[in-house]
Amino acid sequence: MPIRRLPESVVNRIAAGEVVERPASAVKELVENGLDAGAGRIEITLRDGGRALIAVTDDGCGMGPDELALAIERHATSKLPEDDLDRIVTLGFRGEALPSIGAVSRLAITSRPREAASAWTIAVEAGAVDPPRPAAHAAGTRIEVRDLFYATPARLKFLKSRQTEVGHVVDVVHRLAMARPSVGFSLSDDGRTLLSLPAEAGALPGRQDDDASAGRLRRLAAIMGREFADASVPVASTREGLRLEGFAGLPTLHRRSTTQQYLFVNGRPVRDRLLHGAVRGAYHDLIAHDRHPLLALFLDIPSEEVDVNVHPMKTEVRFRDAALVRGLIVGSLKQALAQAGHRSASTVSMSWPTAPDAGTARSAPANGGAWHPSLSLPRPGTRGFSGLAEASAAFQRPLVPDAAALAAGLAEAADGDAGPAQVPPLGLARAQVHQTYIVAQSAEGMVIVDQHAAHERLVHERLKRELVGGGAARQVLLLPEVVEVGPTAADRLLAAAADLAAAGLVIEPFGAGVVLVREVPAALGTVDAAALIRDVAEDLAELGAATALDDRLAAVCASMACHGSVRAGRRLNVDEMNALLRQMESTPNSGQCSHGRPTWIELKRSDIEKLFGRR
Repeated sequence: MPIRRLPESVVNRIAAGEVVERPASAVKELVENGLDAGAGRIEITLRDGGRALIAVTDDGCGMGPDELALAIERHATSKLPEDDLDRIVTLGFRGEALPSIGAVSRLAITSRPREAASAWTIAVEAGAVDPPRPAAHAAGTRIEVRDLFYATPARLKFLKSRQTEVGHVVDVVHRLAMARPSVGFSLSDDGRTLLSLPAEAGALPGRQDDDASAGRLRRLAAIMGREFADASVPVASTREGLRLEGFAGLPTLHRRSTTQQYLFVNGRPVRDRLLHGAVRGAYHDLIAHDRHPLLALFLDIPSEEVDVNVHPMKTEVRFRDAALVRGLIVGSLKQALAQAGHRSASTVSMSWPTAPDAGTARSAPANGGAWHPSLSLPRPGTRGFSGLAEASAAFQRPLVPDAAALAAGLAEAADGDAGPAQVPPLGLARAQVHQTYIVAQSAEGMVIVDQHAAHERLVHERLKRELVGGGAARQVLLLPEVVEVGPTAADRLLAAAADLAAAGLVIEPFGAGVVLVREVPAALGTVDAAALIRDVAEDLAELGAATALDDRLAAVCASMACHGSVRAGRRLNVDEMNALLRQMESTPNSGQCSHGRPTWIELKRSDIEKLFGRR
């Protein structure tokens, strides 16, 4: 069969298959055009989830009749004035969206420039173009897409249910609204309002002051929920011409998937493996491996340092210096989370009733949902618990420089109600419940602390500090312990022997599938070496040999911290409980253990009063 040129209509339909996958794709392209046109408000109207109608109205700069005729031609655009693909500063630039949409639907564009006396409209049906004609319209542009994919019926068969397609549209609008908080957005489907976001006047593009940050947070709260706004920390950092801003959720605020992770490059919503990997690296020792934090990060980078011309959908990017970008994200997130100190996203006030039913006992989850630990924790009476309590107490007592003075002050405060100025952030210890939870009185209510989770984080942070300072202090075992782990695990452990030695764990080969433990980190005290080695072997198997050294050491430190912490079931006296609380207040990331569980929750006094009908 001879080679021939494809008809223009077929070419447009092929291009449409790349650009317009579903109604959400068309909405994305049309809204991006409105943003590039300088719109201050954009209204999106759907019927039947976008199948019957997609209408996007903006108050941007508008187009005259000559521009309308060009706008529906392939690769015609106003966004590359110098034809330089290395300096793209707009969301669109390919000139494919409108002709692609017009090739598979009935398209009508009505537009009026701000200085023009009248508007003009142009229609496209399955690629066939009608000439522009006068129309009535306010300044700006309205684009109507009717009967999407009527010219390509096969594509209709691949669309999901109306509800699913609407969900994709909502997600697209959410991302674009986050990127432009200074623009107002509204979205409706079949007459039902799904989204109404007023413009945040202070959050103009390029502004980097407190008003802009507050406006961005209000927009994020409207989309991601008030919980995110209350349990997030600001991120702001610059490095070698790159700037990263946004908000990151505390490690105790997490989900099962990455759907609540929003990443933007130069105002463009993207889905990039490098960026998601950097986020995972920043949280890797703060959250369980199968959970994902909530965040919205905005990266500003010189346009010549990033390639957005990778895919027609423009959601993938390539960085010239990927290591610099990853380092900026990891470092900025770690710094922001460390500055959060002992903050935790956990609260019971949202899930407790305003007044309990008579005679009904109620309880609330500490973290808003179930959590399944990946490490096995020894319990009283099992190997690994004997002798560990005494070692933990020895580690804990020096946490406060003047324990006697603190104890005297706390005893004096306990005789009456201490004023807010006298009460530390995590309160004063009052009791221990079930030999597992510390109950403290705070200035505004009561704090409940999981003693094992809290002390696990403290030990973890101490091991990390020792690693940075030149290696963890070691304790030589009087009798080296022989641990049988199997040939594969033994090979994996021995291959990482140098890394483990830096973390304070010294091992040697001792036959097929067997390792000999010579030394353990001093911070752990007396520890079950066999259980520790098996957990470390599992961590190394999960991480893989290609994982960076810092990631492997962090995972090992997390396992060690779990084995060297005060166990649930250990009775603590008041001095020990208060020492633990004070150390939590001065330790970064102490709001969650090494697996992402919250270490403490607070019940406000007002919540307690509601439970007893006082409010």
